[in-house]
Amino acid sequence: MKFTDEFRNRTIAKGILAQIARYSQQIGKPIQLMEVCGTHTVTIFKFGIRDLLPKNIKLLSGPGCPVCVTTQQDIDTAISLTELESIIFTTFGDMLRVPGTNSSLQEQKANGKDVRVVYSCLDALEIAKNNPEKKVIFFAVGFETTSPTVAATLQLAAQSKINNFFIYPAHKLIPPAMRALLESGEVNINGFICPGHVSAVIGAKPYQFIPEQYRVGCVIAGFEPLDILQAIVMLLHQIVDQNPCVEIQYQRVVKPEGNPKARQMLYEVFEPADTTWRGLGTIPNSGLNLTKPYLRFNILETVPNIRLSSAVHRSSPCRCGEVLRGIITPPECALFRKKCTPDNPIGPCMVSSEGTCAAYYKYKRN
Repeated sequence: MKFTDEFRNRTIAKGILAQIARYSQQIGKPIQLMEVCGTHTVTIFKFGIRDLLPKNIKLLSGPGCPVCVTTQQDIDTAISLTELESIIFTTFGDMLRVPGTNSSLQEQKANGKDVRVVYSCLDALEIAKNNPEKKVIFFAVGFETTSPTVAATLQLAAQSKINNFFIYPAHKLIPPAMRALLESGEVNINGFICPGHVSAVIGAKPYQFIPEQYRVGCVIAGFEPLDILQAIVMLLHQIVDQNPCVEIQYQRVVKPEGNPKARQMLYEVFEPADTTWRGLGTIPNSGLNLTKPYLRFNILETVPNIRLSSAVHRSSPCRCGEVLRGIITPPECALFRKKCTPDNPIGPCMVSSEGTCAAYYKYKRN
């Protein structure tokens, strides 16, 4: 398959759906499969995949949107950092509109703070090179897909002796979050559709604990409609055979060993650490802290007398946390499509293009 159209072929899709129907009849009981990647969520909604499945096969959306799982405290801290003197704060575009307790990065920018949208960490480093009199901070948000690029940028900054460049680290690691979902017992998950981009870096092995310890199957999938449908077939086949394992559907990109060079670079600069996820709480070893040789790039460790936000978080009827855990769907939140819309997002699940609420709002009308 060389062209996108081949991954959206109607005839092939009908054949795969027929396989899914046969497996669903064999299984009989309700089955819940969770995709833990925001890009998968968008594909599923955009192409109406949920509506094509038998009634006993249900897809749940998990915590696969890095913007969505960034905590209120991290957002408030980022906002506090923009208040520092001689600061340029850089971030990906989606983070601008995530509401903090009393403000947002977008509001800070409108109020005259130097907040800039970048497309990569390297862009932020270039800003630092061009503004040596300023401290340039990059809001380092993302999963295993983006964290190696941040590691590479910090290595370059160290080699180039750029001393005015910093990050606010808020990276997250996917497999520990999957363990937390299974341990919580809040939702019965019968199989995981694992993220393709993340897995291109980490490979298949980090998911192995899931079938071994929890008897739940995993399939690493690509992002086209036929990729998703084939992953569902593979998971149902595992359920029928009672043989949960880790399989790679996305073989054209993902190798079992992942990308060893990217991982080596990542763990030269970062090390696993406990961190807090929106909706999931603190998860052991699910975040990344800078290793000792790179600790000076952490703005919280390097710049003295930072006044972090001490605002008391207001209780909110926003149920983004429950959406991220697969407990509810967006329409079950009283704010959805009423007070909370893409033009007026109350929570991050409506801000990001990969957020479940945003995808549901855009593509599903019932």
